[in-house]
Amino acid sequence: MARIAYQGEPGANSHLVCKQHYPDWEALACASFEDVFAAVISGEADLAMIPIDNSIAGRVADIHHFLPESDLHIVAEHFLRIEFSLMAVPGATTQTIRTVHSHVHALGQCRKVIRELGLKPLISGDTAGAAREVAEAADPSQAAIAPPLAAEIYGLEILRADVEDEDHNTTRFVVLSRDFVAAPRGDGPVVTTFVFNVRNLPAALYKALGGFATNGINMTKLESYMVGGEFAATQFLAEVDGHPDDPGLKRALEELAFFTTDVKVLGVYPADPFRG
Repeated sequence: MARIAYQGEPGANSHLVCKQHYPDWEALACASFEDVFAAVISGEADLAMIPIDNSIAGRVADIHHFLPESDLHIVAEHFLRIEFSLMAVPGATTQTIRTVHSHVHALGQCRKVIRELGLKPLISGDTAGAAREVAEAADPSQAAIAPPLAAEIYGLEILRADVEDEDHNTTRFVVLSRDFVAAPRGDGPVVTTFVFNVRNLPAALYKALGGFATNGINMTKLESYMVGGEFAATQFLAEVDGHPDDPGLKRALEELAFFTTDVKVLGVYPADPFRG
């Protein structure tokens, strides 16, 4: 059976999105993002499901460092509307619970219910892990904030559903493969993701990106981060609408190469309908 790796414990949002889009695959839980990448590189898994952005928390920082160095390629993207539930052991109520366990981001995204119920937030490694810990403790004073799937897996009861503060809380996931599989041109909207370095010179980034403006290319993401601990060299991760074989994008990438070093295309993949 084909396997898709994800970071977190069974019941995490990454597990949920694997089940939604790869229902016939075995989902392989990994303790860290490094383990997820290693599973695909070694062949233990065929694909990886990795969160890359959240509409509230922003980018998942570690991923931007792993991606360019991993030799893995983006072959798909999926958006997941994040739903969190407040859950506890059977018999517990909102009157018995005193503490709430979850990932730091989930706690930050569910402040209203925590404040309303006067709960003490306690940080766990991930949301599904928090649900497992609460189930194992069997203590009606402990609750977890986790996806509804975690309650099903660990035998917890949902005390409150949809406890996230914002109803637009959405995470974007990318699917990674050992093989570079480019989406065909002309078969629907396509996203191209690439990284590049600019020299630390005046107007270097302006010149590097000029070709995208003059060729009418819509750039949907541009993020910078330092590499190798050096302040003099900056790496950028960019995403644009279009296929590298489209005349306009082809010219823009050729122009980009004149002003940068180490341009590397990470993926050419179908745009998720969510973007529309």
